[in-house]
Amino acid sequence: MIHILFELIRAVLGLVQVVLIVYVVISWLYAFDVVSRRNQVVASIWEFTSRLSNPILRPLRRVIPPIAGVDLSVLVLLLILYLVQTEVTWWLERLLLGQGGFF
Repeated sequence: MIHILFELIRAVLGLVQVVLIVYVVISWLYAFDVVSRRNQVVASIWEFTSRLSNPILRPLRRVIPPIAGVDLSVLVLLLILYLVQTEVTWWLERLLLGQGGFF
């Protein structure tokens, strides 16, 4: 049962990573005028991803200022999510399930 919980957590973290990557790609497309903001499909995807990602990114943006206009908080959050998704859940699963050694 705990294994299913950890797999669910990994799946949710993977979905959050996909949303963040889509958010970044669309922001780049807007910044370089590749896509018009009047495009309804892109605008609705942008609205969805920004509503999901902005509450998560807001605390990081307070700590990490933009450097030359580039928001690095998304990169930091992606790295944190990757570490949590792979390493921390692996260690917790081993600890809680009692499988294998730590070294």
